[in-house]
Amino acid sequence: MNKTFILYTILGFFFLACQNQPQASKTENNNPEKIKKENPIAIVIHGGAGYMAQSNMNEEKQNAYKAKLDEAVSKGHDILNKGGTAIEAVQRTINILEDSPLFNSGKGAVFNHEGYNELDASIMDGKTLNAGAVAGVTNVKNPINLAYEVMENSKHVMLSGAGAQVFAKERGITLVDSAYFAVPDRLEALKRAQNKTALLNWEDEKFGTVGCVALDQNGNIAAGTSTGGMTNKCWNRIGDSPIIGAGTYANNATCGVSSTGHGEYFIRLAVAHDISAQMEYQNKSLQQAAEEVVMKKLKNLGGDGGIIALDKDGNISMVFNTSGMFRASIDPKGQKQIKIFK
Repeated sequence: MNKTFILYTILGFFFLACQNQPQASKTENNNPEKIKKENPIAIVIHGGAGYMAQSNMNEEKQNAYKAKLDEAVSKGHDILNKGGTAIEAVQRTINILEDSPLFNSGKGAVFNHEGYNELDASIMDGKTLNAGAVAGVTNVKNPINLAYEVMENSKHVMLSGAGAQVFAKERGITLVDSAYFAVPDRLEALKRAQNKTALLNWEDEKFGTVGCVALDQNGNIAAGTSTGGMTNKCWNRIGDSPIIGAGTYANNATCGVSSTGHGEYFIRLAVAHDISAQMEYQNKSLQQAAEEVVMKKLKNLGGDGGIIALDKDGNISMVFNTSGMFRASIDPKGQKQIKIFK
């Protein structure tokens, strides 16, 4: 009798142990902290690159740029930290930069040869490889939002000019009068560019395009870029910013990239996609691929500028071949970095 009792007792304990084990695993898998740890979040932004000497930019101006970069990258990171998507983080982060007169996008867009503003933007979802872009719009407050609408609510990838503006109105995108873009510094820059004898300043020599790349808790990467193009541009010129694969690219399997620089060269080299392709086909790290493209291929061709990028593991790269690039990032450990010069 005692032996039987002991046997059943042992079997009972064994049964309970088996029952409890799966329950522990289930609880562990549903732990938000564990999910967050397995899927890091990260964000990186830029506000343009160019040849600017630290001695030519006073401390007040530097602090103004850094404060706006801080505001933008912190906003995007907060969205990601609360479980928001990479696509949302990219849009809202770029919106802050578009609304600032400091950068060549949205409010601070440069003027073309005819004296008005032509805005370009693009956005890409690394999960689906879906993308949207707009070029040459003149009355859209936040072009990145219109690029998102093209991606999500049209059959197309890129819309331009008047047609894009009709689509913007249909989608309820905020439109503004041309006076909204009349930033005095930008008008002065146009006058200097059109006056062959005038001396250009450091702000005329930078590419003020803005961009953002984000990685969310679901492991999805998104990238976006927004710009006013080049001061004094003619003939409805379009650069790399709205071109998928040149100014913007995102692929969950590799990385997300946003470019800034002399667009014609970025287009010829398909810079953003080339970085992803080198990672995919040559098994390079993000940093290796970015340096190969920006510091060698782009530079050898005569192209100036840089890129921001991050890969599926949250590794961040900010590579440029000019003297400076307005940039900021927050890595998977929550460490923030804000810089202008090398």
